[in-house]
This record gives sequence, structure tokens and C-alpha cells, in this order.
Amino acid sequence: MLAAKNENCRACQRVHPPGDFISTTYSGCIELKAAGSKSSTTGKARDARKSDASQSPFSEVEAWRSAGPGWQPIYGSFHGTGFSFEWHDFTPKSDFDWAATFHPGSLELCLNFSGTGVVFTSGGECRFDPPSAGFYRTAGQKSRATRLGGQHHQFLTIEYSRPFLNQSLPGLSASLHPIARDLMEDRPAGEPCVAVTRLAQPARLMVESLRHPPVSASVHPIWYQCKAIELAVTFLVQPPEGEEFFCTRQQRLAQERVELVAFLLKQNLVEPPPLEELGRKIGCSHFYLSRIFSAQTGQTISQYLRDLRLEKAAELLRQGEHNVTEAAMEVGYSSLSHFSQAFHEKFGCCPGLYPVRTSSQK
Repeated sequence: MLAAKNENCRACQRVHPPGDFISTTYSGCIELKAAGSKSSTTGKARDARKSDASQSPFSEVEAWRSAGPGWQPIYGSFHGTGFSFEWHDFTPKSDFDWAATFHPGSLELCLNFSGTGVVFTSGGECRFDPPSAGFYRTAGQKSRATRLGGQHHQFLTIEYSRPFLNQSLPGLSASLHPIARDLMEDRPAGEPCVAVTRLAQPARLMVESLRHPPVSASVHPIWYQCKAIELAVTFLVQPPEGEEFFCTRQQRLAQERVELVAFLLKQNLVEPPPLEELGRKIGCSHFYLSRIFSAQTGQTISQYLRDLRLEKAAELLRQGEHNVTEAAMEVGYSSLSHFSQAFHEKFGCCPGLYPVRTSSQK
């Protein structure tokens, strides 16, 4: 909800000016009381809140207003706790000014599950294509970033302030990515700085736990703080030059194996290699291959193959050069009834009506 007047929030330790957003849906800003009432916070915290209020700190509320309920603060406050978790789920009709939501002087981590975001730099652009993860340091009014219109965007952001990073990662400056190190050492950013990597499927489970924490409300402050530090260490700490963390190497190898499986399946949709043969070609047991494939993609290999076949069949039908039977045979279906049932489950209509009538056109 929007604050109707200056209100003091125990949860995020700051004064909310009129029009500021106060989350009552998740575990963030929930407990409110009048600004003039008795407070249990320290004098230092009170002084910080007064300073924030008097200087009218940056607020992203107005920038997110067009997204409606698609902007969902989860926990924390950039000016109060020093970190902020936010979930985003919206479909803009036109390109959305993403840079308008960046807190000046912040480092923001983005876990991108759906939709494409673009951060522009002097050297070109850095794209957050799903699924991806990355972080960027803002450069004030020089920052330019957008979320592409007409796409369904789902992503989680964690905003970090410089004081929080310095307090939470003492003595680690030399081990951090240069983007984080320069912020912590208060070096000016001449332009937006970006680093983007691929995001593994297990991150989805982490997002669900952040939105619905598995702990009681009384321990939310310490739980979310630990999660903020965990994610900062995971993404901001880098190994010495020429070395690679064991966990990073394992994740990279798993991703490479999954990509090779996808390539081999696409090469032969009609007679794909059996699981045991896939394991031999890739160089691991088929049990292990099945496990890492599900972990990386959220699907079993057979489910992934089924989607590949159906998407290829839909492409053939759109081109208009194949009838239903020919499309089914072309992608490896010997039973027309099984093909029709699977096609209807995925696209919401029978293949004979595709693409004239789909579930979104009913």
C-alpha cells in the first residue's frame, strides 16, 4: 500500500514519506506506527531516518507504478537495512524504462527467469536473456536500461548499498569482482557496469523460498540478511586469476553436458539415441546425466524431447507445407492419436486447427 503520511516502519528501519510503497503482502514493511510515537530503535537509526526523510531519498515507486501489482517488494530497504529483495512479474505493452528503478550508488543483482532486459554501456549493450543472472553498478542519470515491451518479465532483484557490502564482506575486497570492489572503495562509475552469466534452474526454488520464507516472522530479519550475504558471495566473489572454484567448475561441466544432450536430440528427433548411449557419448553415467539434466532444465530428458518434437511439428504446420499426419511422422510420432493428444496439451488446440485457433484465441 502507499503511505498516507510520514510513517515509521519497524521492519525496514526507515521513515516512509507520503506516496512511498509499503508492502503488506510479503514479509517486508508490515509493522507501522506514527512517526511521533515511541521507537525502540537506536538514536543513530533515528538520525539516519530523519536524514533520509529530510533529503527526500530516491524512491523507485513512481517508476514501477506502470507495472501495477507486478512490482512486489519482498523484504528490506536500500536506505534502511542496506539491501532489498524485490520480485517482478509484469508484461509491458512497450519498452519499460528499467534504469529509472536503479538506486543511485547501488549494486543490483538480477536473477532473470523470463523476458529480456538490456543495460546499455559505451561499448554496446549487455542483455539479460532468460535464464540469466548478472549484476550492475548504476551510474546515476547516465544509466540507460530497458525491459523489452510485449514480453512477460519475471525476475528477482537484490539491491545492495555500499555500507552494507563493506560491513558484510570485510577483508574480501581483493577477491571481489571489479564492479563490486570499485563500489566498496567508493570509486566513481563513469558508466553502468554489467556482468552477466547463465542462471541454473535450481535458482527458481530459491526464489520461492525468498517469497515464502521457511522460518517464522520473528527471524525474518536475520534470515533475509544471511540470504543477501550468501547471494553476494556467490555472485560477487571471483577466484584468483587462472583458477576456478570447484562448485563453479561442476556447474559449468553440468551445463555443457546438458547443452550437448539438447544438441544430440535436435539432430535426430525421429530416432533419438537412448539414454545409455547419450551417457556414453557425453562421458558420464546415464543416472548422473538424468539428474543434472533435470536440475538444469526443470524437465526430464523425455519431457524435453517431447517438447522439441511438438515445437518442430508446430513449425511445420505453420509453414503450411505439411498436413497433420506428415508433421507427426516427421518428428517421430507413429501414432496420430498420441500426437494429437500431446499437441493439444501443449498448445491448447488440436493440430488440425493450428495455428488458426489456439487457447489464447478462444
